[in-house]
Amino acid sequence: MITAYCSDQKPLELPDLSAATRLPDNAVWIDMVEPTREEEASIERLLGLEVPTREDMKDIEPSSRLYVENGSVFLTASLLWKADTNLPMLTDVAFILTGHRLVTIRYAQPKSFALFIAALQRIPQERRTGVALLAKLLETIVDRTAEVLEQTVAGVDILSVHVFGDRVKKIRRPGNYLEEKLKDIAGYHRTLSKVRDSLSSLSRLLTFLHAIPAMQQDHEARELCRNVSRDVQSLSEHASFVAGNITFLLDASLGLINIEQNAIIKIFSIASVVFLPPTLVASVYGMNFEHMPELHFAYGYPTSLLLMVVSAIVPFFFFRWKGWL
Repeated sequence: MITAYCSDQKPLELPDLSAATRLPDNAVWIDMVEPTREEEASIERLLGLEVPTREDMKDIEPSSRLYVENGSVFLTASLLWKADTNLPMLTDVAFILTGHRLVTIRYAQPKSFALFIAALQRIPQERRTGVALLAKLLETIVDRTAEVLEQTVAGVDILSVHVFGDRVKKIRRPGNYLEEKLKDIAGYHRTLSKVRDSLSSLSRLLTFLHAIPAMQQDHEARELCRNVSRDVQSLSEHASFVAGNITFLLDASLGLINIEQNAIIKIFSIASVVFLPPTLVASVYGMNFEHMPELHFAYGYPTSLLLMVVSAIVPFFFFRWKGWL
């Protein structure tokens, strides 16, 4: 689907461009969402340029994602997608500055685009140029990324309380409680890794964008890009700090699980040691030799029982005295 956003009109859907000879003169933003090969060919014919395909956008080399060709600027960035789900992903989006127009090519629906489209009407008509719209769009993308990062930080803080527990309220936790929290930690780690990858991609894009002539000629857009670039750097540093916290939380959870498992093993070890003396007494008096002095002892049975109880109690209190229980 191709939608044209004009400087003085509402969005105009362009369902069929095969027979069109030109785009509207006031179309400042051409948004291509999951375009077909026929739609790509029509845009190439109308704009006189070759748009990158989905396979081209997957290249990770900077020379394939950031370049200038025949006076048009081609930029590709990896943006966060499905951040509100359990499986956040990255999607590649291409930005093309050609003349006074901005062309975007995307194969997903990042929330930042919906937010930008909703706020598009608030941009003054005289500021609806390709360069200005790109700067505003990048600002919206970074703001959305910051929002996802804030949600991740809040979730990690809550998860930290759950892992380490409340020191005031002593609540007994289920046996597999920490194992379930490991899945939450993995989810936050995945989200944060996608955020860091997206910020790294945006940082390279903004550095390249700031040097192009069209951006240098627009003072307001240039200053906005400079501010957005500083925001990206600040968010990247904060994301690195949060990544360290998540790593610490993962190590702490694994350590607590190991402590709980060692405590269980210690209980079984102590139990086996406590019941070893009574077992020895029962084994001695369970032997069936013909000549055993205690066989004719009238109080032999209760005495042996008392001896087994005492031999079990003495090691128990000894362990308690040593602080092993």
